[in-house]
Amino acid sequence: MQNSASTYNPLSWLRQKLTADRREKESKEDILAAKAEAREEGQLSLFEQTKSVHHRPEAAAAKKPASVASAKVEKPKKSPPTSHKYSTTYFKISPRKLNMLGNQISGQPIDYAILQMQFSEKRASKRIMNMLATAKDHAYRYKHLDNSKLVVAEAWVNKGRVLKRIEPRGRGHMGIRKHKQAKMHVVLREGKSVEEQKEKERAYKLKRIIAAAAVREDKPIRNPGAMWAW
Repeated sequence: MQNSASTYNPLSWLRQKLTADRREKESKEDILAAKAEAREEGQLSLFEQTKSVHHRPEAAAAKKPASVASAKVEKPKKSPPTSHKYSTTYFKISPRKLNMLGNQISGQPIDYAILQMQFSEKRASKRIMNMLATAKDHAYRYKHLDNSKLVVAEAWVNKGRVLKRIEPRGRGHMGIRKHKQAKMHVVLREGKSVEEQKEKERAYKLKRIIAAAAVREDKPIRNPGAMWAW
């Protein structure tokens, strides 16, 4: 009795009672055998029943018709791009001043717009000229548009943030100086070239001519006077 009392350890007894018995890991064969036995007895769980129904090949064949299953899903083909958008970054300029350049190049062929910016006296014209040249190159390289038919279809200006700085004044006063920022967007599309526009304008002017001349030999004279009656 004395020896048993001396070897008794309450911590080991408590650890033995509270710790859960280590469960042996079942192998895959044991799991499959248990499932087959439960299936024969009709004691499968609801999740196992739904899984077996979904993975049954005859159920899948009955659910999907043969024509639909055999047909391949074709992705819709993307239409080729017809325009290219490009813009500058925000830089120090008033939106009102930058909008004047936007009105000057809007609706013009890209080469004519670059030529206008090249000889413009505005401070931002060089930046806009470089932006137009880059947009033209990107439209040809990435969108495969025709360089000779590119037109600046749209041009607009966005306002940027306004930086406020202190402006010293006389007699101890001060004011606030506002440094405005803006950026310009352009959209390039394929349109009529310069030669096509000139030909269209010439045809329009010839159509409006009323008097007889060498350019109107194929048209009869309207309301001829007495001098044309011979």
